[in-house]
Amino acid sequence: MTIVDGLPAGVQIALDDLKAELTRRRRGHGRGARMRIEQDEITILAGVRYGLTTGAPVAVLVGNTEWERWEPVLSPERRGRAEPTTTPRPGHADLAGMMKYDTHDVRDVLERASARETAARTVAGYAARSLLRAIDIEILSHVVAIGGATAPEVVPEVDDIDRLDASPVRVLDRAAEERMIGLIDAAHANRDTLGGVFEVVAHGVPPGIGTYAQWDRRLDGLLAQAVMSIPGVKGVEVGDAFAQAEQRGSAAHDEIEAGYGRISNRAGGIEGGVSNGEPIRVRAAMKPLSTLMRPLRSVDVATGEPANALRERSDVCAVPPAAVVGEQMVAFVLAQQTVDQFGGPTLADYQRTAGSYRGRLERF
Repeated sequence: MTIVDGLPAGVQIALDDLKAELTRRRRGHGRGARMRIEQDEITILAGVRYGLTTGAPVAVLVGNTEWERWEPVLSPERRGRAEPTTTPRPGHADLAGMMKYDTHDVRDVLERASARETAARTVAGYAARSLLRAIDIEILSHVVAIGGATAPEVVPEVDDIDRLDASPVRVLDRAAEERMIGLIDAAHANRDTLGGVFEVVAHGVPPGIGTYAQWDRRLDGLLAQAVMSIPGVKGVEVGDAFAQAEQRGSAAHDEIEAGYGRISNRAGGIEGGVSNGEPIRVRAAMKPLSTLMRPLRSVDVATGEPANALRERSDVCAVPPAAVVGEQMVAFVLAQQTVDQFGGPTLADYQRTAGSYRGRLERF
C-alpha cells in the first residue's frame, strides 16, 4: 500500500502509465525469472477520480501475484507453521535484524528488508513525476558502470528517454552496453552477482529550490538520504563530488557566464544546498546483490555451527532497475520541495506560482 499526501487537485494519474512505470522497475538485463513471475496488481483506492487527483491523499494498493503461494508461510494467523530459515546471508539485513528483534527465523526480517518495497516507492515516484512534468521538470537515469565496465561521461537529455527505456541496461553508448551485458552474462554463468553505478539527472529545475538556511532541508542532503535509502545502495555523490576531492578549487567549480549560466556542471546543479539552474546530477554506487546462487559462508543460528547462507530467488544484477527507483526518489524529493515553495490546492495554482517564479528569475 502506498499513500501519497499533499498532491494538489488536478494531477493526472493514469492507471496504464502507472503500470508501465512499475514494469520499468522489473526490467533490465540481469534480472531473474522471478520478475516474470511476480506481477504487480494495481488498485487505486482513493484520491483519484476520472484520472485526476482530488486533493485528498492518493492510496494505491500494489498486490503481488505470488502472494497466494507464500500466504501459508507469511500468514498473520497461526495456521500450521513453516520450518524456520536460520542461515543469514552476508551483506543483507538478515543477521542484524534477527539480533535486533530477537528472532531465529530469517523470514521475519528478509521480507520487510526486501527490495520488493520499491514497488511502493515507484507508485509515489510516478505521482511526483506527474506533478513535476506540469512545471516542465523531467527526470531520467542511466547506468554509468557495471562491474568493471564503464560508459563514457555523458549527461542524458530529455530526448534520450525513449532510447534509454529501450536499452537492456539503460546505457546510451552501445559498445559500453555490450560490455556490461557480457559481464552480467559471465557472472550469471558463474552463479555470482554484480553491482555498479547509476546516475539520475533532473532537467528543468529552476534556481532556488531547497535552502541553505536549515541544515536538514538542504536539497543535496535530502536527495542523498533518499537515494541512499534504496536497498543495495552504499554510496551517493552529487555532481563530480569524489573527483573534486582530488582537485584544486580553481579546477573544481563552475564559472558563471553572462545570463547567469555555467560553463560546466561539476556541482551537479546544487550549490550550498540550493539548486542553481543546471541539471541536477545524483550518482549512486550499488553493491553486488547479497543473495547468491553459490552461497557464502554463514552460521546456522539454531545450532551455532558453520553453514552456507540462505539461497533465495534473486537477480544477477539489479543496477538498471535501481536506477529507475533512483528516478522515483529524486522525483519525490523535488516534488516535496516544489510543493513547499509553490504550494496551492490545485495544479493550476501550483503551475501559476511556479510560472511567476520563473518569470521573476528571467528578469533578475
